[in-house]
Amino acid sequence: MKTTENTAEQFVQLIEQHQKLIWKVAAVYCSESEARKDLSQEIILQLWKSFPKYDPKHKFSTWAYRVALNVAISKYRAKSTRKRTKHNYFKQGEWLVWGTPNWEEEKIERLYQCIGKLKPLDRALIVLYLDGHSGQEVAEIMGFSLSNVSTRIHRIKQLLKDCVKS
Repeated sequence: MKTTENTAEQFVQLIEQHQKLIWKVAAVYCSESEARKDLSQEIILQLWKSFPKYDPKHKFSTWAYRVALNVAISKYRAKSTRKRTKHNYFKQGEWLVWGTPNWEEEKIERLYQCIGKLKPLDRALIVLYLDGHSGQEVAEIMGFSLSNVSTRIHRIKQLLKDCVKS
């Protein structure tokens, strides 16, 4: 039987190895820095609470993505069900010009902004896709069929392409 101390050490090591995964999910679901930090902490908390149920026969990253996306989607749904005023992520005319020295960073920021406009499940799919996961891995993480994942990713890519151009 594992001791609590060994379990905690193992958990910390796994989180350190997969911290980019947590940050990516938080970045896609939160546009503000403080909100990203809060979501990241909430994801780590849920990972810790769920860690005793983690089966090492499966990849930690697959399990962690599933937990992280569920936390992010739940938080998003909770926020959207409360009565609140709609806020624009972006104002027309505030887009930066692509010829500036930071144009690569601006393109990435624009892509994140466009991803932020997607439905929660579509955001999760595209984050996994952009992170280099195969269609089969995305299907396993999300609990969809491979054909459903392929169709959705194709549609999402077209939406993002149109969004980035506008």
